[in-house]
This record gives sequence, structure tokens and C-alpha cells, in this order.
Amino acid sequence: MGGRRGTRAGAVVTACVWTLAVALGAAVLPAARPTGPAARIPAAAPAAALRAPATSTAPEASLRPSTADGPAVRRIKERGRLIAGVDQNSYRWGYRDPATGELSGFDIDLVHAIAKAVLGDPGKVVFLAIPTNQRIPALEKGKVDIIARTMTINCDRARQVAFSTAYFEAGQQVLAPKASPVTAFDDTLEGKKVCTAKGSTGESELKNESHGASVLTVPNQLDCLVRLQLGQVDAVITDSALAAGQAAQDPSVRLVGKPFTTESYGVAMNLKDEDLVRRVNAVLEDYRRGGEASPWMLAYRKWLAADLQGITAPPEPRYRD
Repeated sequence: MGGRRGTRAGAVVTACVWTLAVALGAAVLPAARPTGPAARIPAAAPAAALRAPATSTAPEASLRPSTADGPAVRRIKERGRLIAGVDQNSYRWGYRDPATGELSGFDIDLVHAIAKAVLGDPGKVVFLAIPTNQRIPALEKGKVDIIARTMTINCDRARQVAFSTAYFEAGQQVLAPKASPVTAFDDTLEGKKVCTAKGSTGESELKNESHGASVLTVPNQLDCLVRLQLGQVDAVITDSALAAGQAAQDPSVRLVGKPFTTESYGVAMNLKDEDLVRRVNAVLEDYRRGGEASPWMLAYRKWLAADLQGITAPPEPRYRD
């Protein structure tokens, strides 16, 4: 992930065309250590009744920022807490600091910034640990207000949930032991066993082209690192940003090859919560502002620069209205 601004050079911009959202009915797994009284969010309207934009648009294009209160923002203010679905197992992004027991990381800092903007206090957050494959159901079932969990924006997901503008750019990449003959996402995977998270972009890519590998899916990406350490799989396919954190945790593994996709992370929300999408985008505008001294760059240097070098600015926002 060398120095860049916005999308990766030569990347293909994908356009999404859709008419109706599709509902998922999976249940949400138990939450980990809420930080406050998690009042239940009113159930979302049936997703099939919510019409997505009729025109073609790049999936990263979101609604323009606004600080006006609508139903979703009022709901959060009346409750007095923002309920955020996050990861607690992704080093540098969302993980429990062993020294404090507190959730820490790049995504966690962003959630605190959203809470401060909406509620005036960065600590007014209930964090729920949500597995990769439960992110969309958690929003559809009204378990959380937002998901901030290294969630890639793509067309399929944009039919089911609403996304903020992109707050980080990554790509799928291969993680393998340092002595492994696997050198990239190519035919060196033939006959190997590869792990990825269920419901992740990595799973979709492997369904399209496995390069002769057998695939194991698990609930969370960290489960893949454990299986790699135990010798149960030969390689892991995951976001380069997450893989860099895993390599930082375990010096016996390394990233190999180059990222073979270009992906943008967004904060996900329920399709009906348009006012919340606009408010989060207003937060992101402020988060990016200030050049080297911006909150985004401060968070990048604090959490990510040691493992993901050369990034000089956050992704540029794109809007569709």
C-alpha cells in the first residue's frame, strides 16, 4: 500500500445498479462487554420495501454531509448512547488492549469521534463485538446503529446497508509463513488449504478463483491466523490492512505478492437511516480536514503507519447527490 491518495492507480471503478434491497435473516451473536445500557433499537423496516438509488453509481459514492437531526440521530440522542458494532480481535483496528482491557484501534477512534459529534461525549458508546458474517444482519435487525469494522464497500452490500464515504483503502492479499512456497494469489496456491472469514471479500474472491486451493471459512479473520500458526492451513486471504496487523503480531508470517483487489472501508448503517449516514459523513469531513495534523492522519500514525507505510492522506470522499 504505497503512497497514494484516493483510489489505487489503474483501479477499475465499479458501478452498481440495483432496484430493491435484499433482507438477510441471520441472528446476531452475543455481544462482548457492553459499556453501557444497550437499549434496543427499533426494528428496521423490511429491507425489501426500501428502494435503493435507481441510477448507476460507484459503490463508494455516499450521501452528502449534513448535521441536521433526523429520526435516526434523534433515536441515538434520546437513548444517550451510540451502539456500534466493532471487532475486538483485529490488531491495530479493533482489539482489546491487554494492558487496559479496553477496546482500541483505528476503527475504535473513529467511533469515538462519531459519538462526540452526535452526543457531545466520545465515551457515550456501547460497543458490541460482531463477527464478520453478522455485520449486515446486526444492522438489519436493529442491534446496532453503525458498523465500524474494516467493512469493504461493494455493490452487493450496498443493496443491503447504507455506507458512509470511504475512510480507508485496502486490498485483498495473501498471508503465509515466511518459509512457504506460496508467493502470491496465483497458482502457487494449488493444492494448498486457504483460510478466510465467512462473509468476507476474501471468500467472494476465492469463490471466483481459488487457484486450485481448498478453502476453509471461519467467523473471524483472527481465527485464520490461529489456524495458520497451528499448521492447519497453508495461507490466509484477507484485507492487506488486517494482514499487516496479523504479521505484526506474529513475525513468523508475512504478506506475499501484491494486493489483488482495490477496496474501500466504510461505516455501515441501516438503509433507512439516511440522516445518520449524512451525519457520519459530516464527521468524516472533519476527521479528514487538517492535512498532516488531521484526526485521520494522527490516528493513522498512531495505529497503522508502522505496518502500512507510505500513506500520505485519507481517501477522497465521493458523493452521489
